[in-house]
Amino acid sequence: MNTKTQKIFFAANIKFLRERKKMSQEALASTLGLTRAKLAAIEAGNTKSPQPEDYLNFSDFFKISIDTLLKVDLSKLGELKIRELEAGNDVYIRGGNLRVLAISVDQSNNENVEYVPVKAKAGYMAGYNDPEFIAALPKYSIPNLPAQGTFRIFPSVGDSMLPVPEGSDIIAQYVADWTNLKADTPCIVILRGQQDFVFKLVTVNADGTILLKSLNPGYEPYTVEASDVMEIWRFYAYTSREFPEAQSEMATVLTAIKNLEERIRQISQDKGE
Repeated sequence: MNTKTQKIFFAANIKFLRERKKMSQEALASTLGLTRAKLAAIEAGNTKSPQPEDYLNFSDFFKISIDTLLKVDLSKLGELKIRELEAGNDVYIRGGNLRVLAISVDQSNNENVEYVPVKAKAGYMAGYNDPEFIAALPKYSIPNLPAQGTFRIFPSVGDSMLPVPEGSDIIAQYVADWTNLKADTPCIVILRGQQDFVFKLVTVNADGTILLKSLNPGYEPYTVEASDVMEIWRFYAYTSREFPEAQSEMATVLTAIKNLEERIRQISQDKGE
């Protein structure tokens, strides 16, 4: 039986990733505890069987799975896709680096809709992929949700997404592939190192950054790196005890004036006045 030989891209990928980081062979070798000669041999493909710890060290340093380093020609991928791989969206990632979405199910093996209360926000950052943490969250059965997909409920904080009332509960669907999001899709975004969830209009830029915008014009948009994003959940519906009111013409004018004043203040600060 003939077997097709698998092409290995490890050597070329290590050189590509090193040059992408603008590192010399000497600098990378020193960082990983290798000799420059050994790194040069690996990049040239002259070392047919690197040690297992070498594969692990390269994978940990570049934040890309061993399978991807071996099987995928990274030089043929765009910058956005490489950033996605570094952020954890890697179909080949295994073990502790896998972006696992923990879920819980009912007695009929249907997925529950977990609610993340305000007091559990800080814990969610550490336990979002911990089945025991997720299983301990409050659970709800919501009618008429799509059969496909995983849903979760997050409380919103602040008025940046008015007219969605402050304190609403946002029902959102998990997004596995961020690159498929349409521009200005309302989403709950879980960011690393923050104690709160961000409810924003999300646009994935061509350079791999993610633009976050508010519905409330009083808040300025900003961008974050894909590597800073832990999870994205697409808005599906919201519940609130408040009935949203249309913004009056005077309120719109006042908001515009407030926004203009803030911009003037920022310009003055930039000029050192």
